[in-house]
Amino acid sequence: MKLSWVKFQTAVLIGALAFSSLSLARTDPGKASGGAGGTISEVAIANEAFQAGMESYRGGTATAWTDAIARWQEALQLARAAGDRETEALTLTWLGVAHANLKDLKPAADYYTQVLQLYRETGDRHSQASILMSLGQIKSTWGEYQNALDDYDQALKLWREVEYRTGEAATLNNIGFVYSDLGDSNPALNYYQKALDLVENLGNPANIAATLNNIGRAHSDSGQLEKSLETYNQALALWQEAKNTNGQASTLNNIGFVYASNQQWGQAREYYDRALPLWQELGDKGGEASTLTNIGYVYANSGEGNTALEYYNRALPLRQAVGDRAKEALTRYRIAVVQRDLGKIEEAQRQIEAAIAIIEDLRTQVSRSDLRASFFASKQDYYEFYIDLLMQRHRQNGSAGYDQLALQTSERARARTLLEILQEAHADIRQGAEPQLLDREKQLQQQLAAMEEQRIKLLSSTSDSTRVKTLEREIESAIGEYREVQAKLRATSPRYAALTQPQPLNLKEIQQQVLDENTVLMEYSLGEERSYLWFATEDSLSSYELPGRAQIEEAAKDYINILNNPGQRRRERKVNEVQAVLSEMILGPARDRLAGQRLLIVGDGILQYVPFAALSVRNDTKADGKPVPLIVDSEIITLPSASTLATLRQQQVQRPAHAKTLAIFADPVFNRDDDRVPKSEAFADTLPLELQKSARSSGVSLTRLPYTREEADQIISLAPPTESTEAIGFNASRTLATSSELSQYRIIHFATHGLANSQNPELSGLVLSLFDSKGEVQNGFLRMHELFNLNLPAELVVLSACQTGLGERVRGEGVIGLTRGFMYAGTERVVVSLWNVDDRGTSELMVKFYERMLQQGMSPAAALRAAQIEMWKTEEWQSPYYWAGFTLQGEWR
Repeated sequence: MKLSWVKFQTAVLIGALAFSSLSLARTDPGKASGGAGGTISEVAIANEAFQAGMESYRGGTATAWTDAIARWQEALQLARAAGDRETEALTLTWLGVAHANLKDLKPAADYYTQVLQLYRETGDRHSQASILMSLGQIKSTWGEYQNALDDYDQALKLWREVEYRTGEAATLNNIGFVYSDLGDSNPALNYYQKALDLVENLGNPANIAATLNNIGRAHSDSGQLEKSLETYNQALALWQEAKNTNGQASTLNNIGFVYASNQQWGQAREYYDRALPLWQELGDKGGEASTLTNIGYVYANSGEGNTALEYYNRALPLRQAVGDRAKEALTRYRIAVVQRDLGKIEEAQRQIEAAIAIIEDLRTQVSRSDLRASFFASKQDYYEFYIDLLMQRHRQNGSAGYDQLALQTSERARARTLLEILQEAHADIRQGAEPQLLDREKQLQQQLAAMEEQRIKLLSSTSDSTRVKTLEREIESAIGEYREVQAKLRATSPRYAALTQPQPLNLKEIQQQVLDENTVLMEYSLGEERSYLWFATEDSLSSYELPGRAQIEEAAKDYINILNNPGQRRRERKVNEVQAVLSEMILGPARDRLAGQRLLIVGDGILQYVPFAALSVRNDTKADGKPVPLIVDSEIITLPSASTLATLRQQQVQRPAHAKTLAIFADPVFNRDDDRVPKSEAFADTLPLELQKSARSSGVSLTRLPYTREEADQIISLAPPTESTEAIGFNASRTLATSSELSQYRIIHFATHGLANSQNPELSGLVLSLFDSKGEVQNGFLRMHELFNLNLPAELVVLSACQTGLGERVRGEGVIGLTRGFMYAGTERVVVSLWNVDDRGTSELMVKFYERMLQQGMSPAAALRAAQIEMWKTEEWQSPYYWAGFTLQGEWR
């Protein structure tokens, strides 16, 4: 028996959007067994009941689906009684389809799971792939993103095995919108583009429309609204040509969102009004809820709060009925905003707390740390709103503790993935993990290293850009698989399963575990309308309202830019004016409480790049009229969060004693025209242009750093010769940097260039010698993903390089850069730079820093402060550009 399957078309609703996932099944579902087990009459009766259900469903309405379900449930009982596994499989599949169309997802998933087992028993790969697709869609709707990706990955392999391109394209689409769901639009767009390449060759208008719809959503997410609108209109025309009501509703809703994003409320409402009756006609609760929420948003922004609430309250039970928890959180957040604006503060707080509780639960269900971070970043507006709401309540009632709850919420909103990976590192999750996963992880690590080395050699020997780009795509693919393997390690490791999610600290815990009588916490939260500073001592909490994010960002950018501009730096009056504006804005309210205190700075947004050491709040100045920098009165430490420091301290309990004091890497060989490289006509003259371009894209020119050798020689002379090692020139190699030998040293110093890769943070790293002593190109990049595999329980790592404190800035997570790689490897504290530092000035600073640590016995934080003050007092080096770019992150004691 051959039956024609429908193309499953599921509306997937993300945020205030809806977009269609291309999901389908083939025309021939195959057989679930070698034949029916009952008599001919029993099988015929079961088939007849099944066909009756098929006739009912063709009505196309919600009522028709309900009638079909009743008939198929009867057919299922008959098929099982007759031992007719073929009809049983088809009936289970259609029961899943029917419930999915009615958005009754729990029974749909149950039916799909039952039939998947049947298809696995018979080895029907095609049908397995189709069912895995359907299960993945349901799990994605429930917010089980990692499980959805796992199902899609299985389906993709099966489609490729049976060479079914339509199924492959559908799966690529679905993987793409999971990434969109997690707030990671770049890989989403890549998957959509791969799907489009396939479906355009297959020629099905509906499949092309679904893919274009998804691409439009990716453009919308990345702020390319005109491009998004153009793509949506292409999709809409194809939906109309295919007479696909579901697709039309989805794209109409998405077009409405584009107009709403441009604050063109009338046009947005026009498209929403066209989409809503289509959802209702289809009985699609999820689609209807999405458009209702979007219409509510239009009314909310038109000053009609009560009408907005009516639409939101119609959408909320639909969200709950579908089980779409992420969208339920969105609708609750929208309700909270309107309730706040209407003065219903307590109801607003109840709704936003419910929304955040959902998000907190959903994020833990994502095993891949990068996807967990991107998902969390996409929900930061919820935390920002909640903080602002609590602080407004604090202003009304200063004794109710709302400021404490706001600070705790700020801790909950930042660096959560870092907290988790630090706890994971301490637990050694690889112990007891599946051997095949560990083997695959090791293979991928070796593969990535080999591919990077191959890329460098390829760039040295050929101008074939096509081969280079092909290899770069392979590297990106390997990184993706590496992330997936790490996610599976977490999911299957016995030790990881025993871990509880580390909870951010509350005020009392911060005071007990982090602060002392001389140490205060200054934590910032930047908001659209208002920003906040919490000033916590060991026995008190004060809070201050600051200007909105845009105003602070403008002042911070002005100061950072002027420090990095040699011409502007010489205009001291202008530098002082810009610095004074920023200082007053973010430090002024707490001016009288800063002197003599150790300041633990937890920045937010652009403040993570601000050199707090150079800011000034003194009313007096030096004798020459220049402002006194903050570092003169206060020791300054920067942290991703206060909770991070507490977690680092837990790791120190089991830290082994170090046999040696200091290891230094300095003055690596970056170019073949370096005098140290043997000259040969067989080699090109310089480092390949594309490698130089790669470095320049990070703001770095791979030129020699001659002063780092002098720096290293002076520093190494401060440590006992038997307890130190110096790797200079060719010896400053990646091989040595990744060897187990380094775990013996208390302090590790890298004087070299640093690269920040915002697209793939794992590829950020340090540049060591790119040539060996024979003049041959070698892999000299120490990437962040390699740091995660090192055992480096150092007390201090110093990155005396350019931009080593930078990386991809992710909302809610902070700067994902080299610091977290070293912390994961076991390092207590890291000294990093915020900009392209001066070679000679850095050498001066570092020598002074080590003199105080190794000869005067100062702590790293105190030694850095003393060195910076001395630099500031010296005429040649007093510009903050030379000394303020370095900051200590991590443990201050």
